[in-house]
Amino acid sequence: MPIEQKYKHANWEWLDVIAPTEEDLQFLHERYHINEMLLEDTIDPNHLPKYEEVDQVKFFLTRESTDLERRALNNISDISSKLGIFLVPGLIITMHRAQSKSINKVYEELLKEKPDDITRDRLALRLALKIIKTFDDESNTLLEIMDAIENEIFLKNTNQTNQIRRLYNLKRKSGLNTRILNISAEWITKFKNLDLQEVEVMDLLDKQKDVIADFDHVNAQTVNLISMFLALSDQKANQVMKLLAIYSVYFLPITFIAGIYGMNFDNMPELHHKNGYYFTLGLMLLIVVITFIYMRRKRW
Repeated sequence: MPIEQKYKHANWEWLDVIAPTEEDLQFLHERYHINEMLLEDTIDPNHLPKYEEVDQVKFFLTRESTDLERRALNNISDISSKLGIFLVPGLIITMHRAQSKSINKVYEELLKEKPDDITRDRLALRLALKIIKTFDDESNTLLEIMDAIENEIFLKNTNQTNQIRRLYNLKRKSGLNTRILNISAEWITKFKNLDLQEVEVMDLLDKQKDVIADFDHVNAQTVNLISMFLALSDQKANQVMKLLAIYSVYFLPITFIAGIYGMNFDNMPELHHKNGYYFTLGLMLLIVVITFIYMRRKRW
């Protein structure tokens, strides 16, 4: 059975539910009188973060950042996973489909510290801080990737085709993470209704604002890098076209001369001239020299 007692305190206990089944949801409904619709929200993979309060049950539906790399970056479930927190009198229940980094870290801290003064609401706040911290770690990772791509583009002067794809993935990730954090403001502000000091809740609110600012920075810088990358690609293409144009300027007139004398008409007197071949080559060389001098003076 996936229902596990994580921590036992004198005044409350912490139950953790991993990948709940229909039977588990029914048990929680009957045993702790939790609304069935709230329980069903925890198994919907694409449900948005929210806060609801039904009778004496306070329900925080949160999302934490995951390390899973997925090709598709279309919705919030591609970069995050749900973590439901139920606050029942004398009880806190966490519910999630996969292993949770936030729960594991909080559980390890409780085992090391064994605090006597921690309350149920403070444990919920600590979980919320760990959830926001997962997005903070993700923003730092995206910043490092962005710096690496920037160095490749401007310092190593590389123009790999996969860089634009990597930049696009960065933009998609930062946008989706920003969306999750903005929506999460609903349940974060509800911590003011718990038995907590205002300064403790402000730490959570400030952390959310900081992480949103980081993702906004990543998104803005990524857009700039995409524009610069495309501009550099166009510049390199223009350099190639410029080189081809220079060759065309030199070879077009001498090709024209060669084309005329390649006609081989009988009434072309130059064909029977003793030194006509050398005169023609000299004319071509003279045209090349004159073209070179002209282009140097024009600084082309």
